[in-house]
Amino acid sequence: MLLAIFGFLNLSFIDVLDIILVALIIYVVFRWIRGSSAMSIFVAIISLYIARVVVSAFNMRLMSAILGQLLDVGVIALIVIFQPEIRRFLISFGNRYLMEAGQNGFLKKIFGNKTQTMDSAAVKEVTEACRSMSEQKTGALIVIPHKTSLDFVIETGDRIDAAINKRLIMNIFFKNSPLHDGAMVMSPSHIIAARCTLPITEKTDIPAHYGMRHKAAIGISEVTDADVIVVSEETGRISFVKGGNITTLGNANELQLMLNNSFSNKGQEG
Repeated sequence: MLLAIFGFLNLSFIDVLDIILVALIIYVVFRWIRGSSAMSIFVAIISLYIARVVVSAFNMRLMSAILGQLLDVGVIALIVIFQPEIRRFLISFGNRYLMEAGQNGFLKKIFGNKTQTMDSAAVKEVTEACRSMSEQKTGALIVIPHKTSLDFVIETGDRIDAAINKRLIMNIFFKNSPLHDGAMVMSPSHIIAARCTLPITEKTDIPAHYGMRHKAAIGISEVTDADVIVVSEETGRISFVKGGNITTLGNANELQLMLNNSFSNKGQEG
């Protein structure tokens, strides 16, 4: 009798498929926002929607209209409030699709971007700059993308468009430089921009000794395929971040090896 009230007495294949798809969407959204401040809002929206279904089933027109208006306005409000999170999710989803396209011959021709390789001279310049900044305990944050576009990051900083040079990198991250606060974005062939703002990771299990530079490095590596180099201002240690995973290196020679391996592998895939 209860099923008849809600209109689910006669289930067809389409009804079952509909239920499965809705459940899948709820599961994906739940995993996306789990542990974040949006979780309570998500639960509230689901509760309001269930309440609307119930009042609609009992033909309570006034309550159904009120709840419908709340849900309609609420969706618009959520888009405005959580615009950065939604944008990050869409970027992550799109980048993941492009990465998969790069592994597929047909899709690669349509969507795949050609991967650039970083030559040994550029790798040496970056490595030597990080070595010197590590010794001087100069904080640094360097982002080097592979296929993913970082235009949304570059537009937050100042354009440089210069050749990769050890002294230039050190000068930009010098503590009295107006460009030192933020991230440097470089392609495998040149420095693109400095003083860029990166998205901060929402992970809560990051060790306390990692600062904001490390959290920003993890954040950008979660939504793009970029390699990120962090030089700690407190300890001088060099870290290499990729795919949301951070590796603390023993010295600059290990950084040189990581960069060579990363770009040589990408070059073979491209």
